[in-house]
Amino acid sequence: MICDVLAIGAHPDDADLGVGGLLLNLAGQGLRTAILDLTRGELGSRGTPEERALEAAEAAKRLKVGSRVNAGLPDGAIQELDEQRLALIHFIRALRPHTVLAPMAPDRHPDHANAHALVTSSVFFAGVHRIDTGQEPFRPARIYYYHAYYDPQVAPALIIDVSGVFEEKVAALQAFKSQFYNPGYAGVDTHIASKAFWDNIRTRAAYWGQCVGAEYGEPLYTTERMGFRTLPEFLAPAPGGA
Repeated sequence: MICDVLAIGAHPDDADLGVGGLLLNLAGQGLRTAILDLTRGELGSRGTPEERALEAAEAAKRLKVGSRVNAGLPDGAIQELDEQRLALIHFIRALRPHTVLAPMAPDRHPDHANAHALVTSSVFFAGVHRIDTGQEPFRPARIYYYHAYYDPQVAPALIIDVSGVFEEKVAALQAFKSQFYNPGYAGVDTHIASKAFWDNIRTRAAYWGQCVGAEYGEPLYTTERMGFRTLPEFLAPAPGGA
């Protein structure tokens, strides 16, 4: 399915954590959204790949995402290799998104940092005619980056107000019953399954929101300068202002 915005995550739940609110906002504006998970999360300490697939499908439904696909790359071994890049190019050319949302680097999880490099190069090479995948070359116009939960000492390029959809985002994350805080699930203790991590999802969103006068926000990063022909956000009234 062709989409307007494609969110790419190293594992099922990465995109949901990092830009779930933005995806809900975009869907509410009538834009076609999609998620591409690079791996099945088979190295995860809790749950199984089969459970993760069901959870990811339910989360996508709650995020009003038009389609969710999986590249089947090896968990724990995402690298900027020709075969992995070709796999991503296939999906980019098939989905033809105007904008890509991808993991940002650096990140404490090696797969997240490696996915940053892999997605960035794949977006570029998807537009190179001599790379033959049996599809028309296509290069997305823009790429923005997000951190699933790690915040480096670098200011984001912009912060998206997700106040109006934040509770829907939380409900979508709750679909990952094997991964996040869930006292009823019999699994080993992990950082992301702790109550502290779950509570910090709201705390983190509240922090970024207050930076722009909103209740909740999601930060985005860029690696190049951005240019716009219009300034709709600058012309809109500030939250709570006249």
